[in-house]
Amino acid sequence: MTQMICSPTKYIQGHGEILKLGDYCLKLGAKRAYAIIDPFIYSMYKVDILHSFEINNIPLMLREFKGECSRTQVDEMALELSLKDVEVVLGIGGGKTLDTAKAVSYMSELPVVIVPTVASTDAPCSALSVLYTDAGDFDCYLPLKRNPDMVIADLDIIAKAPARLLVAGMGDALSTFFEARACRQSGAITHAGGTSTIAAFSLARACLDTLLAEGESALQDVKQGITSSAVEHIVEANIYLSGVGFESGGLAAAHAIHNGLTLNEGCRNVLHGEKVAFATIVQLFLERASDEEIAQVIDFCKRIGLPVTLKELGIPDIDKLMVVAEASCSRIAR
Repeated sequence: MTQMICSPTKYIQGHGEILKLGDYCLKLGAKRAYAIIDPFIYSMYKVDILHSFEINNIPLMLREFKGECSRTQVDEMALELSLKDVEVVLGIGGGKTLDTAKAVSYMSELPVVIVPTVASTDAPCSALSVLYTDAGDFDCYLPLKRNPDMVIADLDIIAKAPARLLVAGMGDALSTFFEARACRQSGAITHAGGTSTIAAFSLARACLDTLLAEGESALQDVKQGITSSAVEHIVEANIYLSGVGFESGGLAAAHAIHNGLTLNEGCRNVLHGEKVAFATIVQLFLERASDEEIAQVIDFCKRIGLPVTLKELGIPDIDKLMVVAEASCSRIAR
């Protein structure tokens, strides 16, 4: 069986990286750039971003991300971009902004630079965009031709984001090892296109170990405005270790159950990683994992504030769970 691992060409993490975006695009040989940017980041960092391109003589077109990461929005932006003489696409913001940028770059056959401003999901590093309907329901996974050319994480920006977003990123990352383990045991084909490698499985294991060892400390530091080594390690775990780990290690029941949960109205305000964390616990029960392992995961979730009950997910009525269960099973079957 063919084994395969993939990752972004470069992963860059440091302080003040938002000021260097023009430099990085210049190194890609880009002379004109198109950036899809989260509205809040646009309002806070527009001047810094524009300056980094101006000093490198690279014209930059900024487009605020609004709405959903949907086919409608992707098609609209790809059409707009086709009318411009652009050589690189940037995505600056959260998960859906980044997935939109990746999908637009795919449609336009251009390199893409991904700049996550929160560490709330493992989406930035993958050759995958998750598309939703305009109403916010899960639509489909869009496989891309390649991983991002660059992923640039500015710790100064990420550490200022609400602590809940870092916690949600840990919830998303929490599933990485357990889903990779399930795929490794079953010989499943991953999103990378082959079975899991030693390297991918090791990254998934390192992701879990980092969360359990430093997750709670990182959360407390972020709440106090401290960018500690624990915060740096958790950012790397949430974005890079989990990103490469899930894509080349494989997805299993946890993300399938998450996709089913998006159909329940009670989960509308629950973040992706919060749903994935709960779904990871469900997967462990489905696997009949050891009591010790299940207890460890539940305890970790409780300590950092991730949901462990249906009530905490906003689903008090179990009668509405059949729709979620049927949708989850259909996606596991795929």
